[in-house]
Amino acid sequence: MLDAASKAAFQALARSRALQRLASRYGMASPASFARRFIAGETLAEAIEAVRRVEASGLTHTLDYLGESVATAAEAAAAAGAYVGILQPVVDAGIGRNLSLKLTQLGLDLGEEIAREHLRRILDAARPHGFFVRVDMENSPYTESTLRIVEQLHAEGYTDVGVVLQSALHRTDRDLDRVLAQGIRVRLVKGAYREPPDVAHQRKAEVDEAYARQMTRLLREGRYPALATHDEQLIAAAREAAARDGIGRDRFEFQMLYGIRRDLQAALVAEGYRVRVYVPFGREWFPYFMRRLGERPANVWFVLRSLLAER
Repeated sequence: MLDAASKAAFQALARSRALQRLASRYGMASPASFARRFIAGETLAEAIEAVRRVEASGLTHTLDYLGESVATAAEAAAAAGAYVGILQPVVDAGIGRNLSLKLTQLGLDLGEEIAREHLRRILDAARPHGFFVRVDMENSPYTESTLRIVEQLHAEGYTDVGVVLQSALHRTDRDLDRVLAQGIRVRLVKGAYREPPDVAHQRKAEVDEAYARQMTRLLREGRYPALATHDEQLIAAAREAAARDGIGRDRFEFQMLYGIRRDLQAALVAEGYRVRVYVPFGREWFPYFMRRLGERPANVWFVLRSLLAER
């Protein structure tokens, strides 16, 4: 386990501009670099090539242009513009049309209205090309505002937008009630953020129990749910629940991270399941990667275990 000092060190490393410059220069320099195992690249062209390889393996994808927690209106507008700029090259490349994004990247810290209008701009540009846009869930202070923005836009007719729910949070069963009632598409995750006991389950067994319960309900009641997990026991439980309730393999999908458990991804595809890979890219890959490692001690060991499992 990492102690508090070690986790703080990861956060400090993520903020280091000097290390970020070094990482940008060397971390993606070699096709065999460690970073490229988990990050598709710094440019959209690199991400598209990574997606081609993903799709050649029978998988689908969602593209995530990395960035979050912008501090100014100009940065938020630039991020929205960057997402709009992704659309036509993706269409021209002939790859799948699926995006993921974070609302703090679109200015949520500056106000809900700013983030909502930037998301609306992206959805308006994406709709004619048939894109689906998933709004990622960030840590608990943003849960309610994220849900509210997605619900508002969905109610206006933007049915090509979905949301993410985190089983670790105590509130998620109630949140599932509200999004299912509105027909909003859900990606279910365990949750990567360290949250206090009054907000989230602290024990893995409790999180797993919540995930299994919510997963079963999504399979029965959800609109094409996405089950995002690398946990083989939960995947087996999902397969059993779907078979028991007569839910076809075309009515849901599994989702996994780029570079994590590629063996498991391939095995599921070989058995006729749909698997979507979350493909992150962009120049902000270093702080993203370091923060993900530092958010929870389990993330460090999870990456190491996944590498060992494939071997």
